[in-house]
Amino acid sequence: MPFTPSGFFCDRLIRERERRDGEGSLSKPLRFSGQDFTALKQECLTKKCLFEDDTFPASVESLGYKELGHKSNKVKNIVWKRPKEICENPQFIVGGASRTDICQGDLGDCWLLAAIACLTLNEKLLYRVVPQEQSFSEGYGGIFHFQFWRYGDWVDVVIDDRIPTFNSQLVFTKSAERNEFWSALLEKAYAKLHGSYEALKGGNTTEAMEDFTGGVTEFYEMKEAPKELYKIMKKALERGSMMGCSIDSLVPARFETRTVTGLVKGHAYSVTAVEECKQSQHKEPKVRLVRLRNPWGQVEWNGPWSDNSKEWVSLSKGEKDKLQHQSAEDGEFWMAFEDFKKNYTKIEICNLTPDALEDDKIHKWTVSVNEGRWVRGCSAGGCRNYPDTFWTNPQYRLRLLEEDDDPEDNEVACSFVIALMQKNRRKERKMGANLFTIGFAIYEVPKEMHGNKQHMQKDFFLFNSSKARCKSYINLREVTQRFRLSPGEYVIIPSTYEPHQEGEFILRVFSEKRNTSEEIENRIEADHPVPAPANAGEESEEDQQFRSLFQQIAGDEMEITANELKNVLNSIVSKHKDLNTEGFSLECCRSMISLMDMDGTGRLNLQEFRHLWNKIKQWQGIFQHYNSDQASSINSYEMRNAVNDAGFRLNNQLYDIITMRYANEGMNIDFDSFISCLVRLEAMFRAFQAFDQNGDGTIRLSVLEWLQLTMYA
Repeated sequence: MPFTPSGFFCDRLIRERERRDGEGSLSKPLRFSGQDFTALKQECLTKKCLFEDDTFPASVESLGYKELGHKSNKVKNIVWKRPKEICENPQFIVGGASRTDICQGDLGDCWLLAAIACLTLNEKLLYRVVPQEQSFSEGYGGIFHFQFWRYGDWVDVVIDDRIPTFNSQLVFTKSAERNEFWSALLEKAYAKLHGSYEALKGGNTTEAMEDFTGGVTEFYEMKEAPKELYKIMKKALERGSMMGCSIDSLVPARFETRTVTGLVKGHAYSVTAVEECKQSQHKEPKVRLVRLRNPWGQVEWNGPWSDNSKEWVSLSKGEKDKLQHQSAEDGEFWMAFEDFKKNYTKIEICNLTPDALEDDKIHKWTVSVNEGRWVRGCSAGGCRNYPDTFWTNPQYRLRLLEEDDDPEDNEVACSFVIALMQKNRRKERKMGANLFTIGFAIYEVPKEMHGNKQHMQKDFFLFNSSKARCKSYINLREVTQRFRLSPGEYVIIPSTYEPHQEGEFILRVFSEKRNTSEEIENRIEADHPVPAPANAGEESEEDQQFRSLFQQIAGDEMEITANELKNVLNSIVSKHKDLNTEGFSLECCRSMISLMDMDGTGRLNLQEFRHLWNKIKQWQGIFQHYNSDQASSINSYEMRNAVNDAGFRLNNQLYDIITMRYANEGMNIDFDSFISCLVRLEAMFRAFQAFDQNGDGTIRLSVLEWLQLTMYA
């Protein structure tokens, strides 16, 4: 979605300030839609009314936009009801939240439900997402809340308890216990987070796993899985990781269809246990087993080690008790690890972040989090296949400081995981947004450039190959991969595959040892913000013509207005046929006067005008250098270099704003806009220096000073 420069800039400033105040942490989550659960609940109890959420109302808009939209027959008979209207004695949680509380309804969100089933295996994680102090009896006000990790922040989502029903039966997720509602309300809160129930249709289990934990997910294709996969899975569950798996369906028509073995293709399952058991009187004394759960709450594996299979006879009662074996059509089943590898095509493991791992015995990650944005025409450079723009992508400097404790083959290296996640694409589906194809590359920084925080230029990438990169660019919400590199300094380039695709992202780096990652942000400065004295040397022929023309227009007062300045400049510029410009606008000339007006008259005298013209000639030369095809404009990606040549060092946010402010629809900047931009830059740098009397890079302005400065600039 496009943003206005001021809106995006202000939003980013607010987010950064919130983080400084601790907002967005587990202990102080952000209030989604600005709603304060405690205050709203107290208001309902005081007024003795039930909460009605106007930010996610009981309406078709909350159901969906296409298959569940206004024109769909599916929604005609849906009635929103509160649990007390659906059954007697409704409960939030009955006998503890468990994986059997999650049964899929008429919504293709098995990926979400598989993640919820995994969540129930860790009470600490579960009750962080599902706060326990909620009930339909004591203090009931028809209001509930849930907490999710969302692009680097924890958010608290408030909902009312009106749920879609058909014939008094829940339409979407439900519990096996008819009077239990925590899973249905959790699904509703997650739907609100993404804009509608329909927005939850289709997805990847890892997406919800990460939104429940803030963790990072690794994928393993079974055909390429490492030999120690069983050990990896066992250790992952022991340290509280969440795990899901699925069977790819090559034929779309057979998506989510049951096979003869009882497994379902194109369907997400939870891995809920991994165990090794002793078999009595068997040629294989030990067997490795995996327990899985189908979110449907039914339809199970019918092969070896299924609920009623003969293999269970080989286990003692103690072993069966350890596995909590029971024969019930509840969607949960065991299977041999070898059968698991043969039947499933991929597995996803969500590793938890330090804030989720309080036990000192559990290994903790070091995590660096960076937010970024691809802006069309400025920092949306596409992949390495587009060398002219690739270098303009956001760049992140990674410093690997400590090698692993257990090096492989005596190799000194650092293990780390990079996770690149694109933001808000699911929520924006109803506006036609699809997932971008994204990926990243890692380049080693030469030793002589260590500590240099300047943005790496085009030539660096033309003459250096990447040290590592993701396996492929792919249209998933997140691309994740594990690497091992020598200690040192690197630069990570996240990008979309195609250039000019605009969106926001979050880049996270997880390592077993200490690392730092930060966006490469040039220091903001200007070479010549203070006007230089007029040249006292001999006048050139152009200068003489200039003085003569100025005197003709200025008259006896020897000062010119913005309109008169426009006439003078356009008269001179028209003689430069190579610029191919329509001339300067009145607004541009007003900005020039505000830049050069040293005596506050709103006019320019000859000396001020001459200094202005010298600047314009300098900037004209820069423009012509980058206007290589004589198209009367320069490419917005080249604007970085042109601004730099003019003596201004800016960061990525400012380049983004310049592009949005001055580039046309074709992402080109014409001569008038180019000069306007540089005039504005110089004026604002000069004004800042005037206020920055301490020279510490910060100023304090009153409302009057701020308005005076910005209105005249």
